[in-house]
Amino acid sequence: MKRIKKISYISIVSAIICTIGCANTVLVSKTNNSTLATHFKGLFHLGAAINEEIILGNDQKSENIVTSEFNSITPENSLKWMFIHPKPNTFDFNTADRYVELGLKNDMYIVGHALVWHNQLADFMQNIDNAVEMQEYVTNHVNTVVSRYRGKIDAWDVVNEAFNEDGTLRKSVFFHNLGENYISDVFKLAEKADPEANLIYNDYNFYKQEKRAGILNMVKKLKSSGVKIDGVGVQAHWDLASPSLDQIEQIILDVHAAGVPVSFTELDISVLPNPWEMVGAEVTQNFSQFEGDSKMSPYPNQLPNKVQKQLAKRYHDIFQLFVKHSDKIERVTFWGVMDKHSWLNDWPIKGRTNYPLLFDRNYNPKLAYQSILEVETKQQN
Repeated sequence: MKRIKKISYISIVSAIICTIGCANTVLVSKTNNSTLATHFKGLFHLGAAINEEIILGNDQKSENIVTSEFNSITPENSLKWMFIHPKPNTFDFNTADRYVELGLKNDMYIVGHALVWHNQLADFMQNIDNAVEMQEYVTNHVNTVVSRYRGKIDAWDVVNEAFNEDGTLRKSVFFHNLGENYISDVFKLAEKADPEANLIYNDYNFYKQEKRAGILNMVKKLKSSGVKIDGVGVQAHWDLASPSLDQIEQIILDVHAAGVPVSFTELDISVLPNPWEMVGAEVTQNFSQFEGDSKMSPYPNQLPNKVQKQLAKRYHDIFQLFVKHSDKIERVTFWGVMDKHSWLNDWPIKGRTNYPLLFDRNYNPKLAYQSILEVETKQQN
């Protein structure tokens, strides 16, 4: 028999929303032992992306939040090609090893991000114009990295951001050298290196129908040809209004119809204005002409209560939808731990102050944190 369990934290808002005077104190007070991860236990993994400061033990406050509130981790940068494979015959596993050790020590669902991506590549990979050479490097990279963490890393973002907005394949250095079947080939390499790991395709702007259709057609072709693909990762770099809840729900339904679960791999909610429609998480975008424009960074010191409440409601509504479709969702991962370290402070306009996550610059939980814990979840008796 199922019952609906609702956890209310309204009575302890004052205990968990800290004032400026408690800048060095982490307050995550609760009326019971529930955390973000335990609240959604049995529905989906709940994770955070972590930076090198956390991985190397230099940010203990963030690490404490991660190990107490989440049951999954993703590395922001430490497994990307330019860091782990900077030269043709050189691998640097120091930080990646520490990352995996942290996950194993805390019995977490460990994600590898990302094996093949046209951005943040090592310099030697950027201008290759030879199919044989490219294939050798890709094969060596996937075999070496995945095999090293075989049985330790639970899921890999195998290929990242390979599609254009119109649903066609991006003409990346990988496409140029290896052709349109390179995604299939990389997934096969990853499966061979670790047959038990979950293999994911990851991208942004899934709310755009043409792009989503192109990606999901690829997923269906891989599955029909026997290529192991275990899920789709949806980068959820959203804002207070877009995409709509209907659009997010359609993403979930369409991915499920393609025969794989969905993971929301990079969740954060920007509260700042955009100069015009930006292309998801395309890191090459640059709006330097807006640097120093106060209209583009309207909250340099703190987030007004009105916007705090808007952010909280946005997160609450999104997680209500996630719970509704939890049978179709594998994982939800926040892209960062606390506002100060979010990449959105500097992208796509440098020097902005953003507030996209659940913990503020003093490591304290925000109204958005509370609002997520107030989402009703179905629990077994």
